[in-house]
Amino acid sequence: MKKRIVLKVLAAALAASMCLVGCTSTESSSSESQSSAAAPGTVSSETGSSQEGSETAALSGNISTGGSTSMEQVISALQEGFIELHPDVTITYDPTGSGAGITGAMEGSLDIGLSSRALKEDETGVTGTTIALDGISIIVNNENTVTNLTIDDLAKIAKGEITNWSELGGPDGEIVFIGREAGSGTRDGFESIVGVEDECVYSEELTATGAVIAKIQSNPNAIGYASLSAVDDSVKTVSIEGVLPSEETVQDGTYQIQRPFVFVTNDSTELSETAKAFMDFAQSEDADSLIVAAGAVPLA
Repeated sequence: MKKRIVLKVLAAALAASMCLVGCTSTESSSSESQSSAAAPGTVSSETGSSQEGSETAALSGNISTGGSTSMEQVISALQEGFIELHPDVTITYDPTGSGAGITGAMEGSLDIGLSSRALKEDETGVTGTTIALDGISIIVNNENTVTNLTIDDLAKIAKGEITNWSELGGPDGEIVFIGREAGSGTRDGFESIVGVEDECVYSEELTATGAVIAKIQSNPNAIGYASLSAVDDSVKTVSIEGVLPSEETVQDGTYQIQRPFVFVTNDSTELSETAKAFMDFAQSEDADSLIVAAGAVPLA
C-alpha cells in the first residue's frame, strides 16, 4: 500500500517536472519569436525614419534664371522667399530681355527663362508656365495734364498720327514716344494689345524698364510704357478707357493692357529637384503675397 502511494507521488512529481520544462521551453520559444519579430520592426522603423529625413532634407544647388527685365522685382521676391526656406540654394538672374530668356531656355544655358509675354508659335521645344500677371502702365511726365487715353489714342500716338499733346486736351508740346528695344516682352505686349506691331514710330528705344521710366521723368513731353510692378511716383500713370492699372483691374480683366509673367523651361531637359521645387513654390499660394509685394498680380 505504501509502495503504491510512493509510486503515485513519483509519477505526479515527474509530470509536474515535464510540464515545467515544457512551459519554460514554450515561453523561451515565444520570447525568441517576439525578439526575432522585434528586430525587423526596429530596422523598418529606422529605415522609415531615414527615408523621411531624405524627403525633408534641405535643398541645395544652383538655379540659373534670366530674361525679362520687367520681372526683376518679382523674381527677386520669389528668390528671397525660396532661399529663406532653403538657404543652401543659389538663384542667379540675368536681366537680358524676354527674347533672350526664351532663347536661353531653348539652348539650355538657363534652367528657367523669364518672359513677360506669351510664347509665340515658332518658339518650340519649350513650355511656358504663367506664374503671375502684369499690367503694362502707360506713363507720362508728372507735369503732363492728360489723365486718360483710349486704345485708339495710343495707337495713333505710337504710329505718329497724333504728334502734339494739344490734340489730346493737353499742353502744346510735341509728343516724345519712348519704347523698349525689339525683343522686349513689354514692347511685344504693348504693340500686340494696341494693334501697332511693326508700325511704331519711336523717338527712342531703350533696353531696360528703368531707363524708360527715367527718360519720361526727365522729359515733360514724353510718354511710354512700363510694367506696373516697376512704376513709382516719379512718373504719372494715365488711365486707359477710364481704368487705371491695379491688382484688381488686371485680375478682373477691366484693364486691357496686360500680359503674363512666364517661366520658360526646356521640354527635352528635366529640371533638377531644386529647380522643380522653385517652380512649384512660385505657383503656390505661399508665393502670392510675395508677388503682390513686388507689384505684380497673382493668378486668380
